[in-house]
Amino acid sequence: MNKKGSLTCVGTGITLGAHLTPNARKHIEQADIVFSAMNSSLARLWLSEMNPNVHDLQQYYQKGKPRKQTYKEMVEAMLKAVRDGKNVVGAFYGHPGIFASPPHWAIEQAREEGYQAQMLPGISADDCLLADCGVDPGQRGCASFEASQFIRNHRPVDNSAYLILWQVGILGDSDYQFTTSTPYKQLLVDVLSEYYPLDHQITLYEAQTLAIESTRITQIKLGEFPVTATSQITTMLLPPSAKLKANKEIRAKLAQLDAISLQNCG
Repeated sequence: MNKKGSLTCVGTGITLGAHLTPNARKHIEQADIVFSAMNSSLARLWLSEMNPNVHDLQQYYQKGKPRKQTYKEMVEAMLKAVRDGKNVVGAFYGHPGIFASPPHWAIEQAREEGYQAQMLPGISADDCLLADCGVDPGQRGCASFEASQFIRNHRPVDNSAYLILWQVGILGDSDYQFTTSTPYKQLLVDVLSEYYPLDHQITLYEAQTLAIESTRITQIKLGEFPVTATSQITTMLLPPSAKLKANKEIRAKLAQLDAISLQNCG
């Protein structure tokens, strides 16, 4: 039996004010307390127009402070309100389950303690990228990795599919300065050059966060990436550089199955 108090983590989408779902808006408006992880005063003002009781989670960030500790404090702030019997909403940029640890941790802990907790999806950066760049994952397939994780581990690349690398603008950012430098970016190129030629055309993408801003879609050669400007929200899209390789054995078996199916239908 669930205790009094609940937690709902919602995504506010990428473009402020344009991507919020009706369901997420309803939960924000009806919450006793809204905890905002939005990193702009404009976003917090927008939330406060829907619910005047907005608490800022950004206050837990401090220079030099371990990110994991910050996240734990965010989780504890939300859970304290839940334990007090409040209907709590955590509002997170984009999708609350993508590149966001506190929502996952908070929901898991709330459920373990017997409280009702759920996550509501939001429009994410990859949703925007697929739409803005005209990519259909169903056509050639698509793999997606966080860029620093990608270069730190052996991750086989299928270069007959699309490859999306997130946060290429903060490669190797171990001290949370939200920036990178040319040598780190060159390391990524070195890894990718095993699968793609240096003149392979790639796209650097940044979704539109405000209606008055423009979407960034910059096409460059892979080898130019180390000296190309990036930000903490830059995503790299690599289109396929190889053709799909037919699995002749499986195709033959599929043809046999099709023939049997036709016979049975006759």
